[in-house]
Amino acid sequence: MRITGTLSDIQAGLAVRAPAMIVTIYGDIVVPRGGVLWMGTLVEICAGLGISETLVRTAVSRLVAAGQLVGERDGRRSYYGLASGARTEFAAAARLLYGPPSSARGFLIHHAPGVDDETVRRAGLGRMGPDLYMRSDHPGNLPLPGLTFRAEVAEEAALLPAYAATLWNLQSFADGYRAVIDLFSPLAAALHEGAALLPADAVSARLLLVQAYRAVLLRDPRLPSDALPADWPGIAARRLFSELYRKISPLADDYIGTHFEARDGYLPARTDEVVARLQSLASDADV
Repeated sequence: MRITGTLSDIQAGLAVRAPAMIVTIYGDIVVPRGGVLWMGTLVEICAGLGISETLVRTAVSRLVAAGQLVGERDGRRSYYGLASGARTEFAAAARLLYGPPSSARGFLIHHAPGVDDETVRRAGLGRMGPDLYMRSDHPGNLPLPGLTFRAEVAEEAALLPAYAATLWNLQSFADGYRAVIDLFSPLAAALHEGAALLPADAVSARLLLVQAYRAVLLRDPRLPSDALPADWPGIAARRLFSELYRKISPLADDYIGTHFEARDGYLPARTDEVVARLQSLASDADV
């Protein structure tokens, strides 16, 4: 039995924008395999996701202008790789998506005057007052200017989830994780029952999975577990992401190694970084 309708349902359930998907393609496929991709292959990948060539070329131009991609030509062919200034951002996102699960070490309080709304969002800050913010203490946190304190709960820890809900819109993150679960559980169930994906569809399904999960994960402030509601769906979403990603990857990676072109030939099906990602995700089964 081939999977067709399930994948179409997933694609219909996601508002896939070309720039965001191209970032996902580079993060999931290209960066761990050398970082450079032929424009024709990028167009082919996006076509499988319902994104036209015109939208792809427009999005690539904007990503180049934004300093995330750099282009080079070889005859009539164009190749695009990750710009040096974007590597830190891509590496941080990759650690969250594919790295081993990590728990927050508590909270930090920042007195940070002049922080703009985009930084508040990207850094996962909860606003406590004028120029005063709280966030979870994680390795790799976005650096912030200003005075920083470590904070710990001394008494009445049971009140922490209710207080955290006043600083962060936890419901929006919970809704996002539940949407990922609702969208991808049918595919996971179909694969478990023996349904098969076409190789090209395996690539598309994995990209859609990464895109959907990444969109929630990168906004999530990743609070300590004792600050979250008891029914927090982020754990189930992570487990589903890890299991489905590993299930799809053998077929997807084989297809990548025989169809996706870089400057010097096809991208390798597997590299040390690709294997390390899968091994790290396997540890999520114990979470």
